[in-house]
Amino acid sequence: MNNFFKLNNGINIPSIGFGTWQTPDGETAINAIKAAIESGYRHIDAAAVYKNEVGVGEGIKGCGIPREELFVTSKLWNTERGYESTLKAFEQTLNDLQLDYLDLYLIHWPANAQQFSNWKDLNSETWRAMEKLQSEGKIRSIGTSNFLPHHLEALLEKATITPAVNQIEYHPGFTQDECVAFCKKNNIVVQGWSPLGRGEVLDNATLITIANKYNKSVAQICIRWALQNEILPLPKSITPHRIKENFEVFDFEISSDDMTTINQLKNIGESGLNPDTVTF
Repeated sequence: MNNFFKLNNGINIPSIGFGTWQTPDGETAINAIKAAIESGYRHIDAAAVYKNEVGVGEGIKGCGIPREELFVTSKLWNTERGYESTLKAFEQTLNDLQLDYLDLYLIHWPANAQQFSNWKDLNSETWRAMEKLQSEGKIRSIGTSNFLPHHLEALLEKATITPAVNQIEYHPGFTQDECVAFCKKNNIVVQGWSPLGRGEVLDNATLITIANKYNKSVAQICIRWALQNEILPLPKSITPHRIKENFEVFDFEISSDDMTTINQLKNIGESGLNPDTVTF
């Protein structure tokens, strides 16, 4: 299996990203980033709203790996939507991370019709700012997060750059097939947040049986399964041995029968966050 996905602008993105959601800032974030990079991760997934970009930046700075060998993502938070706000928020993120550029910048959540009558324009203006930042070389690729097909369709009406990535919740028991199909049709790489679901996924009897068969953990099965479905998973942990284990998924392959079994699992570990109804 290739250790990269190719984005629609020709850039390679490492096929597993290290997630930083809920990672406390300071030493915890610094040590988690260092442990991830020591374990082989070269793709770090951050976001302004995680409130830990200073620590993440320190970890990147102190990891001993040249910047150009790393792929760093961040996300624009919902309160900063719009053209000028996006430009300002991006500069803050760059400062916090102590970087000269980002490899990928995402709109964290779409503005939705329930909250905003002008949701289409709001998303378009945010996107226009991101296109400007990309044209200036401050971001190598731009994308979306939690956008459903109708949000993407509306964005594409005015966009001059097609999103390189759409990051959505994706794990056994919750696969958002319609959204994945739309993205693949439009050459948008799908990243999966919460690829291990919640405890519910890790305790699932079917997944435990499959994991035992391959002598792997359920977490490793979930990550490998995502990769074989051509989804880029973003596992997160602050425990060094789990960080390492989550990356050790390139030495086995799940059979097509077992893939089908996992694909057919339903309603496990879903967050319940619907991009059309969230109020934050």
